[in-house]
Amino acid sequence: MSAVVAVGVFAVAYVLIATERIHKTAAALGGAAIVLALGVVGSGDSFFSHDTGIDWNVIFLLLGMMIIVGVLRRTGVFEYTAIWAVKRAKGSPLRVMILLTLITAVASAFLDNVTTVLLIAPVTLLVCERLDINPVPFLIAEVLASNIGGAATLIGDPPNIIIGSRAGLAFNDFLVHMAPLVVLELIVFTLVLPLLFRGSFSVDPERAEDVMSLNEREAIRDPRLLIKCGLVLAGVFAGFVGHSVFHVDPSVVALLGAGVLVLISGVPQQDYLSAVEWETLLFFAGLFVMIGALVKTGVIEDLSRLAVDATGGDALVATMLILVVSAVLSGVIDNIPYVATMSPLVAELVGGMDQHADTLWWALAIGADFGGNLTAVGASANVVMLGIAKRAGTPISFWEFTRKGIVVTTITIAIAAPYLWLRYFVFGSG
Repeated sequence: MSAVVAVGVFAVAYVLIATERIHKTAAALGGAAIVLALGVVGSGDSFFSHDTGIDWNVIFLLLGMMIIVGVLRRTGVFEYTAIWAVKRAKGSPLRVMILLTLITAVASAFLDNVTTVLLIAPVTLLVCERLDINPVPFLIAEVLASNIGGAATLIGDPPNIIIGSRAGLAFNDFLVHMAPLVVLELIVFTLVLPLLFRGSFSVDPERAEDVMSLNEREAIRDPRLLIKCGLVLAGVFAGFVGHSVFHVDPSVVALLGAGVLVLISGVPQQDYLSAVEWETLLFFAGLFVMIGALVKTGVIEDLSRLAVDATGGDALVATMLILVVSAVLSGVIDNIPYVATMSPLVAELVGGMDQHADTLWWALAIGADFGGNLTAVGASANVVMLGIAKRAGTPISFWEFTRKGIVVTTITIAIAAPYLWLRYFVFGSG
């Protein structure tokens, strides 16, 4: 009965979020309240459990980076980067989109996709404001590129961290096995951009000329604060890259960085707190509670086990099934809790195989990372970007994002399937 309630509440909340009949935060918190009130999950499950509770690492990582970005915004560095990007692209919106998406993808591999989105979105909004063009296609393209680029490394996407920990895979393992595919996917993604967002690249030549004539150095309003922000960000990024060595979670690194920057910057409290996307954080909290109910009642495990059992012990079938199922389920329920639930089942399957065992882990990582692009709630970065767009006065609807996400996910998975087959079953071993 609890499983039926968990599925029913999640389904209704998901429909409300997708149709935007009520605000997504209200839908998520309402669903969370119902499963808590009916005893499907308890407070211990929701607030303190690693498996079924709110992922506080995600919440506090977002909070810390939002505060840092709020302080950084006062320096004028986003305006500087916006003008620089437009001038390098010769004022062409298409070239601006390609440049910003590639920057986003590369940065996502070495930071993480949520942090990158928080940093690149303000730049994009300023570029589009300067050129007087609609920022929505640019924001969508960047978050899609972020989820693709983040797949390249251990730290680029949260599901990779979970997989790396469970499978004993190191940073270099991801770089060797995932980065070549990501490079190929980004080339195809860049070629698809003009078709995916056709009609979005018209600009007033005079407006472009005005931006080309600007001196980006004049945009820096507070050089001393910029130096302080630069030092703190360097420390935060070093902490992200070396978190497995220092045994400090990225969320703690982000909060420490935010705390230090607030102390040394002297920025008024209302300035950096106003940069926090409180609605986004609450939405995540509600979503995690509802998904935790699905995990606790065994719904996600049952779905995952059905997929594993359907392989019949065939490594190639298992690889392709894990790839496709991971892409679909990650897109629907968020790839972080999906991977957390699926990884022990994949570990069980890997243990019974003599060959191509690690290939199953790469199938899980690829499916979950690229599947995050499927819908507006498939990955944390998607939700964050939609929250930023709404606050900027250019809201992105669930279906506006998802229409593009379905196309990109289909293309990336269609490329990934032959990549896995050729690399591990034709020319090598897993």
